[in-house]
Amino acid sequence: MFWWFERNGQHLRLEVLELRPGAYELRLIDPNGEERIETFNDARDLADRQEEVHQILGQQGWTGPHGWLI
Repeated sequence: MFWWFERNGQHLRLEVLELRPGAYELRLIDPNGEERIETFNDARDLADRQEEVHQILGQQGWTGPHGWLI
């Protein structure tokens, strides 16, 4: 799944990927293309971290999430 966040005309993308059963990746792609990747072996840990990232982005002035794709 993909979510977009916007700030001052720039867009940041947050991706959640299931690599295989029980293995997940959370990717944060900055407007300049820099990627930060975190891996998880537990869906609950991934969901908790995703919520934390959403909150951090809001505190940094990003609006969103805007939409998603599968």
